[in-house]
Amino acid sequence: MKFNANQQDLQRSLNYCQGVIEKRSTLPILSNILLDASDAKLTITATDLDLIFIHEIKNVEIIEKGKTTTSSSIMYDIIRKFASGKKINFSSAGDSKIHLESENSVFNLNCIGASEFPLTNEDFNKNEFSIKSKQLLKLLNKCKFSVSNDETRHYLSGIFFHQTQIEDNFFLTAAATDSHRMSISKLRLPEKIEFEPIILPKKTIFQLCSLLEDYEGEVKISNVKSKIKFQLSNSVLISKLIDGKFPNYVQVIPKENKKKLEIDLKLFLNSVDRVASVSLDKKDGVKFNLGKDVLNLSVNNTNSGDGKESLDVKFDHELDISFNSKYLIDIASQINGEKIEIYLKDTGSPALIKDPGDFDSIFVVMPMKG
Repeated sequence: MKFNANQQDLQRSLNYCQGVIEKRSTLPILSNILLDASDAKLTITATDLDLIFIHEIKNVEIIEKGKTTTSSSIMYDIIRKFASGKKINFSSAGDSKIHLESENSVFNLNCIGASEFPLTNEDFNKNEFSIKSKQLLKLLNKCKFSVSNDETRHYLSGIFFHQTQIEDNFFLTAAATDSHRMSISKLRLPEKIEFEPIILPKKTIFQLCSLLEDYEGEVKISNVKSKIKFQLSNSVLISKLIDGKFPNYVQVIPKENKKKLEIDLKLFLNSVDRVASVSLDKKDGVKFNLGKDVLNLSVNNTNSGDGKESLDVKFDHELDISFNSKYLIDIASQINGEKIEIYLKDTGSPALIKDPGDFDSIFVVMPMKG
C-alpha cells in the first residue's frame, strides 16, 4: 500500500480512535487501528469488540491500495507532533512494517496483518430513522451526568432511549438515573418510528458526544437486537447495547410538588459553586433555608469550616432541605433558560427541576439527610 494524507484529517480521526481503544487490552490486535486505502479514500477502524468506530478520510491520494494494522496510540502520538496540515506519505515496508515520512521525519512502525483484525458485518438496514446531530447531542448532554457508576446495577450504567407518545405526537425520549438523581429529555419526531427501547452504554455515549460536537448534519440510526448503529456523513459508530431492563422511571417523577422556587440561573450556579468550595470532597450537603422570597445557602464541614450565602428568589413558603452540591451544579449547567425552577414538597421528598427555556427536559434530585 502507498498513499498520501493530510496531517489534520489524520489527527482528527486518530483522536476519535483513542476514545474507543482500551489502554490495557489483552489482545495486541485491539491496540491497533485498521488502515484501508482504496477508492480515493482512507478508512480507519478501531474497536474494543463492544464498540466499533469507522472513519473515512476522503480525497486521499492513493498510489497503491492495500490494508494493514498498526498501533493506534503510537501513530496518534507521531501524527499530532507533525506540523499542522502537512502532507504525510505512507507506504508499506514489507509485511510487518509501515513507513511514514513528512518533511524531515521518517518512521517505520510495526504492523499486524489486516486479516487478524476483528470485524463483524451486521445488516442494519432495517428500521432506520434520522435525526439532526445537535438534537441527538442535546439528549445525550442532558442525561449523561445522571448515568450510574454502580457496576452491580449494570442496567443503570447507560441512557435509556425509547419512543414515547403524547396524544398524536411521537418523541424519542432519553432517561438516565443513578437512583440519587434523574434526567429525562425528549425530542419530537416527525412521525412514528420502528425503534425497540435500548440502553446505550456510557463509553458509547461519550464517544458519540465527541463525534457530534464536530458534526452538523443528519445522523442515521438503526438497531438490531443487541446492537445499534449511528451513521454520520464520514463516520460510523456501532455499539453493543446493555442487556437489562430499565426501571419504570415515570413513577419516580414527583407529582405533588406544589412549592415553586424560581431563581436566576447564573446567580444560583455561582452561589452554590462558591458555598460548596468549603467542602473538599463535595460530599457535604448544601443546605437550603427557604423563606418568603429568600434562599439562604450554607455548607458546613467539620474539618474545613463553613460558608453561607443569601439569594433573592421567588418563593412563597418556608422550608429547609439539603442537596448534594455536585448534582445541583451538573443540572444547572445543562439549563438553557435564564432562570431555574425547582418544585419542592417537603424536607424528605425529591425535588423536580425544570428549565423554563426547554420544556422537553426535566430533572429529579433526591434530598440529603440532615
